[in-house]
Amino acid sequence: MTNQLSPIVTISVIIGYFLFLIIVSHFTSKGANNATFFTANKKSPWYLVAFGMIGASLSGVTFISIPGVVGAGGYNMNFSYMQMVMGYMLGYYVIAAVLMPLYYRLNLTTIYGYLRERFGIISYKTGAFYFLLSRIIGASFRLFLVAIVLQNFVMEDLGVSFYATVAITIILIWVYTFRGGIKTIVWTDTIQTTCMLGAVVLTIYAIGSSLNLGLGEMWNEISGAGYTDMFYFGGGWSDPNNFFKQFISGALIAIVMTGLDQDMMQKNLTCKSLGDAQKNVFAFSVTLIFANLLFLALGGLLYVYSLNYGIAIPERSDLLFPGIAINHLGPSIGVIFILGLIAAAYSSADSALTALTTSFCIDFLDFERKDRSEAEKKKTRLKVHIAFSLVLFVVIVLFKLLNNDAIINQLFRAAGYTYGPLLGLFTFGMFTKINIRDKWVWLVCIIAPLLTVFIDLNSEALLGGFKFGSMLIALNGALTFIGLWLLKKGTTNTVPTL
Repeated sequence: MTNQLSPIVTISVIIGYFLFLIIVSHFTSKGANNATFFTANKKSPWYLVAFGMIGASLSGVTFISIPGVVGAGGYNMNFSYMQMVMGYMLGYYVIAAVLMPLYYRLNLTTIYGYLRERFGIISYKTGAFYFLLSRIIGASFRLFLVAIVLQNFVMEDLGVSFYATVAITIILIWVYTFRGGIKTIVWTDTIQTTCMLGAVVLTIYAIGSSLNLGLGEMWNEISGAGYTDMFYFGGGWSDPNNFFKQFISGALIAIVMTGLDQDMMQKNLTCKSLGDAQKNVFAFSVTLIFANLLFLALGGLLYVYSLNYGIAIPERSDLLFPGIAINHLGPSIGVIFILGLIAAAYSSADSALTALTTSFCIDFLDFERKDRSEAEKKKTRLKVHIAFSLVLFVVIVLFKLLNNDAIINQLFRAAGYTYGPLLGLFTFGMFTKINIRDKWVWLVCIIAPLLTVFIDLNSEALLGGFKFGSMLIALNGALTFIGLWLLKKGTTNTVPTL
């Protein structure tokens, strides 16, 4: 029941896919200027942003890792990942009700401009730096995962090296984003979300057909195998799968990785008004529940399929979905999987490259404050865009040498260290009226992650077996908040707080 997926056919489909994206880019970037690249001239339809954000939020990590972890044990085993997704809903509510009004009131191009108004230039630059670090890590992980799959199942048969695969991947992103920027991405993300979800639905249909199961019967199969267990209240706070721990972690992850992340917020800030942006966030958050359930159901079916046909479960659960889709469900599903994987990865990676360019140009090169011509800014922006493309390439190559853990757990762990200072800075700024010694903020934002690493490594001994897991963000943010409190001047600030 195996098949050989033709690399030539796969490459042809991929080329056709990217030609389509380039055509879309051509039309969406007509008459584009710097304002188009950074804000899409604030004319994006909210429903397009909402649908496109599904793909950007899920990414290639979800596309491969979430189905794999359903039967692999460890963090988020079975359907318990939904506990974290439910936490996301609380986080998205905070974004829509608290953060979005602030960003629109200040008319921000990058959200870290708030830190400049609230604290000062050092806090502003520190926040923007941590975004750059966080997004470089996150985008590199996602592209790394895609490059591995493409290399193992397609490029290797063509004699293409891993490094060439990575380079081609990044060059293709650059080609369709360098002119239109965020305006192009709002449209391409919609296309890519459709391809990603379509690939999952068609794979589920193919598995059901192979096993002669209808929709209800498929659910009964994965439920009977114990994969649909969703809520877990046992184990106490030392257990990473405890409901309350997962729920709180999910809320914090949504707030920092969406609400405090220029990549995700840049799309929201392209909407015509605050009301449209809020409708976008609410619609996106509800749809995301069903999208995650779809991925988890696929994961359960992949394990049921493996059991029925005696297929060995790979040591790395990330390879379960690609292995079955490419080698066991026929050439058409194999091609559809590759297309869905690329769409999932590029829907987050393309906006990441644009957001990195935007943040560096606005937050570090001071595009909005310095007197430069439009042509000069465009030339500089192009150089920055190329430079970040090279940075992503280098970091992905490093991951190739260093990777030794499940991709999704690495992503959340890295986010705990790099997003924590952003959580602390924004929380302190919005929930207190205390002024601080801005010149020392950078030191607090270095010490807090280092303390987080130390406490995390020794938490079981120091805290009676407690493991932080994805709660690292809360720890890091709390340590940053305490550090900022120690820098207080004792005077109040009239810049917007809550």
